[in-house]
Amino acid sequence: MSATQAPKVLLVDDEQDIIDLLKYNLEREGYQVTTALNGRDAIKQAKQHRPDLIVLDIMMPGMDGVEVCNQLRQMPEFKQTLITFLSARAEDYSQIAGFEAGADDFITKPVRPKVFVSKVKALLKRSGSDRPEGQVLEANGVRVDLEKVLVQVGEQELQLPKKEFELLTLLIGKPGKVFKREEIYNQIWGNELFVGDRTIDVHIRKLREKIGEDRIKTIKGIGYKFDA
Repeated sequence: MSATQAPKVLLVDDEQDIIDLLKYNLEREGYQVTTALNGRDAIKQAKQHRPDLIVLDIMMPGMDGVEVCNQLRQMPEFKQTLITFLSARAEDYSQIAGFEAGADDFITKPVRPKVFVSKVKALLKRSGSDRPEGQVLEANGVRVDLEKVLVQVGEQELQLPKKEFELLTLLIGKPGKVFKREEIYNQIWGNELFVGDRTIDVHIRKLREKIGEDRIKTIKGIGYKFDA
């Protein structure tokens, strides 16, 4: 995202009135907004406009939001794109399914326009633009290139979704340090964002599947550390 270019947001919802309301409020704040009313059009719009943030309704006819997120995360160009779900379903299993698909956040309907805009601002603000360029972090056989946004485990190169990459960067940046759950929430998701209790657990599990089960240790009742 260029420093001089307004952030681009793709809104996806099968209810036109919700699209119109959120689009109006985002455009008032200077965002470039494109919209889609179903999952298939969402993927087309994403490929065409390359948004900085995609807001996905979960419950849509045909291809639902979780499937859209899954498909986008399989494409290299969307590995690092911010994706948040917007849904009236606030159950834990819905949020877990969203994070399993690679979402960065979960916003519950109904949401007031001002609150929605503030969440969008917070997500984009914490998108990793302040990471130091050219820095490489390395510990216990894992190498993280912050400039290239790449992770190397042995001979294998990985491109992680944004929040998984940021979580790994936080932990490997201070090997052996125990990060409390609250500290991880604040560093990765920010105080402004409302995320489910299982958010960290889901992301840690997905990281372990990719970099090895034994590298990230659970400190029961406290948090996590990267084992040096």
